[in-house]
Amino acid sequence: MNSLNLVSGGAAHGLVASVAAIFREQTGFEISGEFGAVGFMADKLRAGAPADLVILTRALVAKLAEENLVIAGSIRDVGMVETALAVRAGDAKLSVSNADDLRNALLAADAIYVPDTKTSTAGLHVASVLDRLGIAVAVGSRLKIYPNGATAMRHLAACDAARPLGCTQSTEIIATSGVELSGSLPRGYDLATTYTGAITVQSVHAMAAQALIDLLTATEAAALRAQAGFLNVEA
Repeated sequence: MNSLNLVSGGAAHGLVASVAAIFREQTGFEISGEFGAVGFMADKLRAGAPADLVILTRALVAKLAEENLVIAGSIRDVGMVETALAVRAGDAKLSVSNADDLRNALLAADAIYVPDTKTSTAGLHVASVLDRLGIAVAVGSRLKIYPNGATAMRHLAACDAARPLGCTQSTEIIATSGVELSGSLPRGYDLATTYTGAITVQSVHAMAAQALIDLLTATEAAALRAQAGFLNVEA
């Protein structure tokens, strides 16, 4: 069976998985996806990794279009994803409504599971939030940093810490067994990132890539996007 090569941010993993069977039935293609921190995924494309389609942040996709690595006319927004807090399944959820609540929650955690703080959307934001709250040094030794949010959440689910906490994109939390979405970050510290799909210039299966973009962004897929944690893109 033919395979469509997808290079994507981890935020889209759950959504892509939810439409894989429909896509296979419609096109005869499997989806061979690689998911990870968006900066790392973009660099893989720049280095020549085979890819028919990318799903990355809107800003990164625009940059890749400027670099003539994706087809500008194929760019379509999939949806917005919030960076959010996660707890282990069964642990008490947090009530975080302001900066003080967030600072106290992070200081109380004995392990904080996050994605790469240099190449991932959520990880970069976590690093900024800790700095703005003035607790980067205080909690630095408690950070458990992994290549992407999905891996961080799997380790959160399996950890034996007394008071662990996770912070990554909501879609990665929802897609991981053993953790639960505990809520968005408070206003002023929140982040909603638009994820965008585009066909690569090197694509050998451009028609199938377009079919996947159409499927992911279709009105009929609105419920699947919502279940995966995607919000509608703000006008």
